[in-house]
Amino acid sequence: MGGSAAVGGARVPGSPVSGGAPGRASVGGSAAVGGARVPGSSGSASVGSARPAVPGRASVGAAAVGGAAVGGAAVGGAAVGGAPVGRAVPGRASVRPVSPAGPGGPGGAGPGGTGPGRRGAAALSPDAAKRARRRKIANWSIAAFAVVIMLAGVSIVGLTYAFDDIPDINTFEPEISTVAYADGTELTKLGEHNRTVVPDEKISPLVKHAVAAAEDKKFYDHSGIDLKGIARAAWNNISGGNTQGASTITQQYARHAAELTGINYNRKIREALLARKIEDTYDKDQIISLYLNAIWFGRGAEGVEAAAKAYFNKSVTTPPGEKNAITASEAAVLAAVIKQPEPIKGGHAGYDPHYNLEASKERWGYTLDNMVEMGWLSAEDRAKAEYPEKSLVKYNPDGCVSECANSKPIGHVLKYVKAELEEMGITDWQQRPYRIKISINPAMQKAAEDAASRKSKSSPMSKTDENHQAALVAIDPTNGQVLAYYGGDDGQGFDYGGGNGGHNPGSTFKMYTIAAGLREGMSMDSYWDSTKNVDEERGGREISNAGRDDPACAKYCSLEKMTIDSFNVPFYWMTKEMGPEKVVAVARDAGIRTMWTDEDEVINLAEVEPSAVAPSKFDVEVGFGQYKVKVIEHVNGLATLANRGSYNKAHFVVSVEKKRADGEWVKVNGEQIKPEKKFDTEQIDSMLKVLQKIPGASDGNDHSLANDRPAFAKSGTWELGKEGGTNGDAWYLGATTQIAAGVWVGTSGARSAIKDPDGSDMYGGDTPGQIWEDFMNAANKAAKYEIESFPEGSFVGDPSVLANGVSPAPKAPENPNPGNNPNSSPSCQPFDFNCLFGNNPNNGGNNNGGNNNGGNNPGGNPTPPAPNPTNGIPGLPGNDDDDD
Repeated sequence: MGGSAAVGGARVPGSPVSGGAPGRASVGGSAAVGGARVPGSSGSASVGSARPAVPGRASVGAAAVGGAAVGGAAVGGAAVGGAPVGRAVPGRASVRPVSPAGPGGPGGAGPGGTGPGRRGAAALSPDAAKRARRRKIANWSIAAFAVVIMLAGVSIVGLTYAFDDIPDINTFEPEISTVAYADGTELTKLGEHNRTVVPDEKISPLVKHAVAAAEDKKFYDHSGIDLKGIARAAWNNISGGNTQGASTITQQYARHAAELTGINYNRKIREALLARKIEDTYDKDQIISLYLNAIWFGRGAEGVEAAAKAYFNKSVTTPPGEKNAITASEAAVLAAVIKQPEPIKGGHAGYDPHYNLEASKERWGYTLDNMVEMGWLSAEDRAKAEYPEKSLVKYNPDGCVSECANSKPIGHVLKYVKAELEEMGITDWQQRPYRIKISINPAMQKAAEDAASRKSKSSPMSKTDENHQAALVAIDPTNGQVLAYYGGDDGQGFDYGGGNGGHNPGSTFKMYTIAAGLREGMSMDSYWDSTKNVDEERGGREISNAGRDDPACAKYCSLEKMTIDSFNVPFYWMTKEMGPEKVVAVARDAGIRTMWTDEDEVINLAEVEPSAVAPSKFDVEVGFGQYKVKVIEHVNGLATLANRGSYNKAHFVVSVEKKRADGEWVKVNGEQIKPEKKFDTEQIDSMLKVLQKIPGASDGNDHSLANDRPAFAKSGTWELGKEGGTNGDAWYLGATTQIAAGVWVGTSGARSAIKDPDGSDMYGGDTPGQIWEDFMNAANKAAKYEIESFPEGSFVGDPSVLANGVSPAPKAPENPNPGNNPNSSPSCQPFDFNCLFGNNPNNGGNNNGGNNNGGNNPGGNPTPPAPNPTNGIPGLPGNDDDDD
């Protein structure tokens, strides 16, 4: 053949190409691939700037790939039975032909078998000469076959070089996204890949040099190709021998980027071509940075930044010498691991010190020695270097590196976070790096888990039966941020806080019923008939009052008393009079989005009008909490009331940042706080005026907060119904101006009776109330919130609207002092002459010189005292215990 062929910009003497010189494409010619020009030479192999071959030396052709040579004469710079030709191709270790002769190779003493004392073929014994000829023929045959393959595929190789693009690390390397708490501390990583790509200029030079020293110490000098690896791959294809894949750092990155697998001739050719293209595109510092960001280090770490965190809890971005920077010794550990990060079953145990400390130390020393040789580490620092033992103790082989929080209580939060990202249109968080900041306060989260988890010895739940389960959610009323969330101990299991279902809210739902009544013009200063417990219009339906009865007020019980003592009867009639759809509408406006019917049909209140589902699906009993709701949504409604009628949607994601190609983070999304005024402020204030009396009077328990911090609350229970007469759900919801928190207690698995630790039936003011109190005190302390009061409310509306009670009957005044001497009466005060002279109705009669004339003569006609709206009726306490 004559002329030359140019492939990928390289000239190949031996075939006609424009501007090419005539030549031969036979043995003794050459092929150039990847931009290196190899002049034809009789009986020689020439590579790039390599020196001419020794004249007369046996050689069989050559193929140049980016400046590296393959041929029978020179393989990676190691001479075969002759003088060294050109310079050695940088790589891991050169491979000499196997020979039974001494350390000098086939010729005798001296490196490479050359130099004084080398014997020629004529000096060999007949047997030795015969063996040498066989070896030479075999070597020539192998090399010739490799060249034939290369020349035959030269056009394919050229096309591959021309059209095989370099994969962009920003498109093929999935990078980890992180989730941080409200205070900025990392909560967990999201996605399957634990990788954080670091720009080349930010990677510590110590790490780069250590990796080059371990993997390719001539990396900064060569053109990116290890041709001896290609020759070995060709030989392995022919002979079926063991695979050998030592490559330069550039080739290793090319293999990873193009997802090339196996060790064979075809892969090696493409790998070499891609490596040449990478070398033509990037500088050395960029190439090693791409490599470091891509490769696997074991311990779940993809890329050097994740590895630095996994092995030493450090960052490679910290400049050397600064606090918490990676040291040379630590960099050498990371570099040593690359060769084989993990054990191979039945094979080598790898170089992770956790699995194979001895091998790790050996390769660590090899790396440091190479760093000294290359001038990247001083001999003095090498002498002082100590193996960093902490690389051992940091590793938990059974632990996880991505989404590690899934199995913990906080795992439930991550489900909400992912859902919110989807709503924002962020669906590539598994492939692209995002930094997500959420609203969870870590101190409050701990307080929630300490208070509500049965695993916590300080929790009231720890002394309850094993099947008892609690849920707790806390929200900032001013912006809707979820501050703490506990839905169960297993973040991958059932979420009792709302992710997997709802619970009957019982009397806690009465807050919405009151708000609905206030919307209709009702007043908290109204009176109700507590004895009217049968609805004749509905077939004599009996209204359960849960055992509550107070004959002292009977037909004229104040709404305040009915709320605090949690009578059901007034709320039934209140709901029937205005319509259950009004209660459903208020619940929806406050924050309830999901309700379950008695048949467990899920109703999304955001998609239907209340009148379309009530009373058809939610009947009058909605007024006192018959239908199941989610804890998180119920607390969202509570937060709306605490915010004096302004609704903020409960949410977890506060901000989302995405990393640009240059490594800088830019904000792409986040919370948009848009309060919606849903209720009249004065009406809500009038309700809170009453609800603030409940924390101090809950089922005989005082749940007032520490330091007399003002709060309002409502407790509630729901009976098992068909399953039995005891309670199956117990709630306690309460709020300050800064935290709205709700607690539910029920059972896991089949719904069954809930009991306090002493075995008695559980009510909302019992264990749930104590959990709420414990959490609120701890949360306020952790957040260092100032003590704030709710505005002083006053009763508004018309007491006659909706109310079905009668005005309290006048009550005859009692005579507290039937005695003889008014001066001795404790009811008379100094200078109170009406009292002293018998003109006070409380005196019990006219005092005539100390003689009581009848004892019960009031001495006048007093007017009966007006009803006291804040204390029920005259003579009745306003803070009776709540049976809920």
